[in-house]
Amino acid sequence: MTISLRHARVRYGPLEALHGVTLAAPAHGLTVLLGRNGSGRTTALRALAGTVALSGGAVVWDGADVSRMPAYERARRGLCLVPERRAVFGSLTVQENLELAARDYSVALDAYPQLRPLLPRRAGTLSGGEQRMLALSRAVLARARVVLVDEPAQGMSPAVADRTYQLLGGLDACVVVAEQRFPPVLRGRAALVYELRRGAVVFGGEAAELR
Repeated sequence: MTISLRHARVRYGPLEALHGVTLAAPAHGLTVLLGRNGSGRTTALRALAGTVALSGGAVVWDGADVSRMPAYERARRGLCLVPERRAVFGSLTVQENLELAARDYSVALDAYPQLRPLLPRRAGTLSGGEQRMLALSRAVLARARVVLVDEPAQGMSPAVADRTYQLLGGLDACVVVAEQRFPPVLRGRAALVYELRRGAVVFGGEAAELR
């Protein structure tokens, strides 16, 4: 089964950010939403997560219309959203952030060994890239069925960015990421891609078809 938007419309006041967007992400695998700032890619993620309301259309998950299901209920059912900003609890330490997700967080430290010496640090004092590593670690530990990530590699070095996409691609979950540009590490790998411009889908297909 999949999670999808069907003819989804989202308004922010008088402005419509999504103009009848239809897209679907497979239950297992990686889906990339591409688009510049203002394209609607972040709004599409939020619509899937339930943090913004639809003004038209539907969100369908495992064959059921969940458009009216609140975000916290979607989270209880296995959906995890990692927003671009404020994705960690800044007043808590790195260790406390990880412990909120799982008692045994060794998998996170194996994925991002850079976090080990930072365990006693407050998350709000970390660099942007370090906060992304922590936020993604929490998402991995949650063992979610659907993982939505806005710009997962933001602030990371190329090597850490590559490892991040290997990590996301290896999850037994539906993974949807929003990026401004297609990640080079995904060249030649199986991934579904949607490109958005001004709130509409202008391309949908396999990564190999993307020019």
